[in-house]
Amino acid sequence: MTIKTSWVVTSVACAAALAGVAHAQSPSTHAAQMIRSRSKAVCVNPHPNHMKISAIVVGFSQSQGNENPFRAEETKSLKDAAASFHAKRYVYTNAHSNEAKQVADVESMINQGAQALVIAPLNSTGLQPAFAQAVGKHIPIITIDRHTAGTDCTDYLSFMGSNFYKQGEIDGEQLAKATGGHAVIAEIQGAYGNSVETARTKGFAAAIHKYPGMKIIAAQTGNWSTTDAQTVMSQILLAHPNVNAVYTQSDTMAFGAITALRDAGKKPGQVKIVTIDGTKQGVQDIVSGWVYADDETNPRFGPIALHEIQNWFDGKPVPQTIVIKDHLYTQADAKSALASDAPY
Repeated sequence: MTIKTSWVVTSVACAAALAGVAHAQSPSTHAAQMIRSRSKAVCVNPHPNHMKISAIVVGFSQSQGNENPFRAEETKSLKDAAASFHAKRYVYTNAHSNEAKQVADVESMINQGAQALVIAPLNSTGLQPAFAQAVGKHIPIITIDRHTAGTDCTDYLSFMGSNFYKQGEIDGEQLAKATGGHAVIAEIQGAYGNSVETARTKGFAAAIHKYPGMKIIAAQTGNWSTTDAQTVMSQILLAHPNVNAVYTQSDTMAFGAITALRDAGKKPGQVKIVTIDGTKQGVQDIVSGWVYADDETNPRFGPIALHEIQNWFDGKPVPQTIVIKDHLYTQADAKSALASDAPY
């Protein structure tokens, strides 16, 4: 694989694509409309064979269970895209938060004849054995949602995901707006050692650093779990009953924090909450007053990933990084968004 760095594509704006309602469009057009930006650095297939998706076996390795709304929509997006691109066969696995199983899953898909792979990595490391097997058989890989260790254009072609640092910044600014720049903050973080958690933590810290009246009184991991976040929030409230603001790095953890606040006798809006994901329940919590703002993490990777895999087989440049469009939900548009079925 070779690298070419002279290609730039301007992103296209389209709110309908964010809501996943571009049914009348071709898969490739739909993919282009969901992209915010692409890197100048690209990968180019030195030996294009011009195979069509309709002639190959496509595999998708999901990292976590579909009880998580983000994962469920992500899984649906890949399955639907495989159908839209008329993939010869679609193979799906789910590692259920087990790193060793994800490696075994990828190797199993390769043994089942997968000719292109999309992987949602569980962790920032650990997939090297699976990458090595894919490289040995010249199988292109697109990684989505979480960064993982590896070499661009060798181990995988591209990473596709949100700007996680920017998400943290946006939530910090929203919390400053909600509290007038004066807040005692509980931060419930994702699983440690995860690239998404790291970026969202740093982005939030950078945003609130501009406001001397905003202090993080406690920061603990909720492990992306509703149950863990509820426990953590309850413990923080016992130690710091003066908390008046909460930043959770996912909607699943916001749900746990809300339960803990409710159990502690708090009323909607009494403690300002900002969160990240943009799930249907998260947006509903804005309407009910529990959540102040929810920054979407768009899980609709399917059309983009398969479009770029087709580009790879055709010898066209594939950006090493693709940032997908997200939407910030607030009181201004939460009701209308739910009415249009935009959140997942």
